Amino acid sequence: MKIQFQILWLFIVLIGCKSTVQSDLKYQIIDSKLQQEIEQMDAQFFQAYNTCDIEKQAAIYSDSIEFFHDKGGLMTSKKALLEGTKTNICGKVTRILIPNSIEVYPIQNYGAIEMGYHRFYNNQEPTAPSKPSKFIIVWKKEHEIWKITKVISLH
Repeated sequence: MKIQFQILWLFIVLIGCKSTVQSDLKYQIIDSKLQQEIEQMDAQFFQAYNTCDIEKQAAIYSDSIEFFHDKGGLMTSKKALLEGTKTNICGKVTRILIPNSIEVYPIQNYGAIEMGYHRFYNNQEPTAPSKPSKFIIVWKKEHEIWKITKVISLH
């Protein structure tokens, strides 16, 4: 009986620790103004992505973009990235942000890191399943203008 009680007590303690750790790990907005700015930039960029506004995308991407794709590898040519988007994405794919998934972390004297989840839908196969994908975007602010300098796209 004593062993059963000890096991039950240990189980209760572990459950309590797990819920404490989970609540400690829940994202809390660090800087609400920065959070809002990055969420707006995300919306602007992906509105341009979804509507094939290549000029707007080009204006937001840094000239020194680094785009890491888990399946496609590293791309460092802004021109090639935009051409690939025009050829493979325009009219074919729609990006939908998972609501309330964006986390924003300030980077002193640089900008911010945005992390979140989104889905991509194949417009040519509207019933095809789409699972949430993680993304990380590094934003640099220069002279009050936000630019994407790095993207990590994980599927």
